[in-house]
Amino acid sequence: MSPPPHSGLTRSSGWGHCPYCPLCPPGHRSLSASRREQETRPALPGGLRVSQPLGAGHQWTPCCSWGMAAWHVYPWGVCCPRGAWGGAAGRGPQEPLCLFQSPRMGTFIGVYLPCLQNILGVILFLRLTWIVGVAGVLESFLIVSMCCTCTMLTAISMSAIATNGVVPAGGSYYMISRSLGPEFGGAVGLCFYLGTTFAGAMYILGTIEIFLTYISPSAAIIQAETAEGEAAAMLHNMRVYGTCTLVLMAMVVFVGVKYVNKLALVFLACVVLSILAIYAGVVKTAFDPPDIPVCLLGNRTLSRRGFDICAKFHTANNSTTPTALWGLFCNSSMPSATCDEYFAQNNVTEIQGIPGVASGVLLDNLWSAYTDKGAFVERKGTPSVPVPEESRASGLPYVLTDIMTYFTMLVGIYFPSVTGIMAGSNRSGDLRDAQKSIPTGTILAIVTTSFICILGGAEVWGVQAFGEALQGKLVIGMLAWPSPWVIVIGSFFSTCGAGLQSLTGAPRLLQAIARDGIIPFLQVFGHGKANGEPTWALLLTALICETGILIASLDSVAPILSMFFLMCYMFVNLACAVQTLLRTPNWRPRFRYYHWALSFLGMSLCLALMFICSWYYALVAMLIAGCIYKYIEYRGAEKEWGDGIRGLSLNAARYALLRVEHGPPHTKNWRPQVLVMLNLDEEQRVKHPRLLSLTTQLKAGKGLTIVGAVLEGTYLDKHVEAQRAEENIRSLMGVEKTKGFCQLVVSSNLRDGMSHLIQSAGLGGMKHNTVLMAWPESWKQEDNTFSWKNFVETVRDTTAAQQALLVAKNVDLFPQNQERFGDGDIDVWWVVHDGGLLMLLPFLLRQHKVWRKCRMRIFTVAQVDDNSIQMKKDLQVFLYHLRISAEVEVVEMVENDISAFTYEKTLMMEQRSQMLKQMQLSKTEREREAQLIHDRNTASHSVVATRTQAPSTPDKVQMTWTKEKLIAEKYKNKEPGVSGFKDLFSLKPNQSNVRRMHTAVKLNGVVLSRSRGAQLVLLNMPGPPRNRQGDENYMEFLEVLTEGLNRVLLVRGSGREVVTIYS
Repeated sequence: MSPPPHSGLTRSSGWGHCPYCPLCPPGHRSLSASRREQETRPALPGGLRVSQPLGAGHQWTPCCSWGMAAWHVYPWGVCCPRGAWGGAAGRGPQEPLCLFQSPRMGTFIGVYLPCLQNILGVILFLRLTWIVGVAGVLESFLIVSMCCTCTMLTAISMSAIATNGVVPAGGSYYMISRSLGPEFGGAVGLCFYLGTTFAGAMYILGTIEIFLTYISPSAAIIQAETAEGEAAAMLHNMRVYGTCTLVLMAMVVFVGVKYVNKLALVFLACVVLSILAIYAGVVKTAFDPPDIPVCLLGNRTLSRRGFDICAKFHTANNSTTPTALWGLFCNSSMPSATCDEYFAQNNVTEIQGIPGVASGVLLDNLWSAYTDKGAFVERKGTPSVPVPEESRASGLPYVLTDIMTYFTMLVGIYFPSVTGIMAGSNRSGDLRDAQKSIPTGTILAIVTTSFICILGGAEVWGVQAFGEALQGKLVIGMLAWPSPWVIVIGSFFSTCGAGLQSLTGAPRLLQAIARDGIIPFLQVFGHGKANGEPTWALLLTALICETGILIASLDSVAPILSMFFLMCYMFVNLACAVQTLLRTPNWRPRFRYYHWALSFLGMSLCLALMFICSWYYALVAMLIAGCIYKYIEYRGAEKEWGDGIRGLSLNAARYALLRVEHGPPHTKNWRPQVLVMLNLDEEQRVKHPRLLSLTTQLKAGKGLTIVGAVLEGTYLDKHVEAQRAEENIRSLMGVEKTKGFCQLVVSSNLRDGMSHLIQSAGLGGMKHNTVLMAWPESWKQEDNTFSWKNFVETVRDTTAAQQALLVAKNVDLFPQNQERFGDGDIDVWWVVHDGGLLMLLPFLLRQHKVWRKCRMRIFTVAQVDDNSIQMKKDLQVFLYHLRISAEVEVVEMVENDISAFTYEKTLMMEQRSQMLKQMQLSKTEREREAQLIHDRNTASHSVVATRTQAPSTPDKVQMTWTKEKLIAEKYKNKEPGVSGFKDLFSLKPNQSNVRRMHTAVKLNGVVLSRSRGAQLVLLNMPGPPRNRQGDENYMEFLEVLTEGLNRVLLVRGSGREVVTIYS
């Protein structure tokens, strides 16, 4: 659909979509209309029509919800002006509409001038001369050079990111979040927001300082009673006036950003005129230095307040009289009065405060002059006679330092004067060619401002540090031409405008973060007025800004915002370095003059400057960013922006997998890498969720966890169920806090699917070495014949794959992660040495809070002729070297006769097996006949018991089930009935089965006698028989072995698990 020719509409990147408004995703509204209406005027949502044709270069587009009115804060770029509502008469308010102008701004208006205005600010006018006077020529040049180099390297990285696609509103937050992910983006975005907010407080404090110090000192509300109280009174005045100014500015921003936009050019003009006035004054000083005298007593600077003549005596009309200065330092105005010792021994001289470029005073100021708080401001190179007792009496007109100075503090104060390089990238949507304008305009602005700062420092290198010596006048204003008021008024309006811009931009940055939804508790700040103005974000910004104003000291606020800006710049460099090193296919910036080494150097310089400015502020800023990062990682919404951190993780994972050897790991690196085999019900839900709880409790091994499941069928028929099952498993993994991977297989039968998982789960060297599964509880039921067959075959598969096997019996009785065992035992029955896996598992479980208070006991089985005492000592020494604390006990098992219970148990097992193999009965008949066999054996139990009381051995048992009888049975009548079972009653159990059952019953009795009340029992799991006909008997043996125990973990090692005693 194309717009009509007369409407002047232009086609954008998707009809009905504002490409420069970040809240309008393409294609979220249908703009269908009749053909006739399409030919007359463009269609709008809800059946609305544009009542008037739009001018050339404009377009109607819908916003998602609140609109994005005046997203940008300067008049050289407005996305969605207010008032563009599409409500029809009688229909109520409709969806807000964006009316935006086609981007027409070039490099100069769109990037260069905004950056220039943001960089040149309050620090240049109020603090540069002081920094140069304190730090000297060389160190001042080093400070300026470091800060400018930092911003230049950051601008190069930012140019590469900004030219790698469209950067909508959000500026640095958008670039970092889409390059490094939502965690870094949210953390650094909030830090950048806090930096911008504190910048507003700094600009407001600068405005008030200029007003109260240089424009109208008499306007101070709170007056100091003594000279010592002037500094405290000034801070209180800053708080009062600053709060009032903040409220006024917030009201202006709330009423409408259009007023701020209209004043933006005026504020910029003030900055340019002030800079030009300074340079004009510099040129004038070369041949006509200004007459600005500074009075010195010895080498100490004196304040001009309280006296006019810089001399001890004044000669007039052939008479010499003491001056007002004499009266300040002496106890009377008489020439014979007793004076201050330093005043008496030193001369009073007068020098020029601004001697000019050609005066040669540059060499005198090469080195720094750092002082403590309250020290005298002294001129280097001026003779002075020291006195034993330094005079600091109150009332003397000395100029004293009001703050302790050192190099790192000056770096923190100066750095805000080079910030503001993001102003152009924030307006990328309003530029005619953003990929050309952003690098060119930003870099040129940095070069220009760096030249201004360095040359400005050179101009004032001959100036004294404090304006107090110049009768309280602005030092850099005294340098300006034609009048100092040009600088005073220009700096006042410049700082006032910068404060307005900060209060306008910071809420919109917070609104962009809130609308991304990565920090849930900030979502309320994504809303505002109907036209999109961030009302709630403005309120929060004003409150945070007020905290900075209450600090009331420009020198204390500047290092705070330096931390936040430096952190933002550091991550911009990191983003560019990561993207460059990853070489991802989508990394194709048009700006070619970048390199990962430059970005890494810029990142390192930003980090170094953070700790140079203030190491404790740097740690606090990093702590804040780290907390925000972890909060977003833990609670934030899932966002997939194709960021570089995920790409870096993929590259690191690929590199690590290639380095991991495919062979068995070293014994010191062995750990359980678990494949958890889950069973699903008909609704694709997990049958035994406690199995994942057990997996989580074993996470102290820090190994790989793969959660696998099998769906029966074909993938084409079951792919929907497979997706649902995978979602259910992942959801349960999240609930149980199981960190691992989910792998679901659709197979024609469960047996093959489980075999495929055992063979193919994992990748490269990261493959599982242990399989964890649940015991088939209902395996004795006749309709679950295949369940125990699948189980036994899985045991064989793990043995063939040389993997360990863990089988949790009574898994539904295992504890959840929220439960706690106050006491109890974890008993390990170490019958067969399998490399130490039985020892390691309880140790890992006891690292979890569920099992932490449980004791570990190890039982080992010995024969009668074994040395039990020596076995116990050896086992204790072995555990000591393994660094595992546990109680050790040796249990002796005596060989005795086979009991009647063992005989009967074996007989029932074999009769049941033979009966089901020979007879083809219905389910009802099988149950009836099985009951009949049970009743028959129960009735004859007393007879069997009597026989077994006589001394006999298993060799004397008469075996009546012979091969001949089996052949004869094949030719008998096979019709079902009671007569077909009569011969089964005369069967005698197989001798080897009797012995196996005897061992299982005997061992079970011993375990029950010691571990009946244990919280968990770990047992060696014997392997399945080679002959598959004995699989059912194998299941029966395991059932008898674990009978009567609440929680059992059967462990079958592969022989490759070795728990080493070496470090």
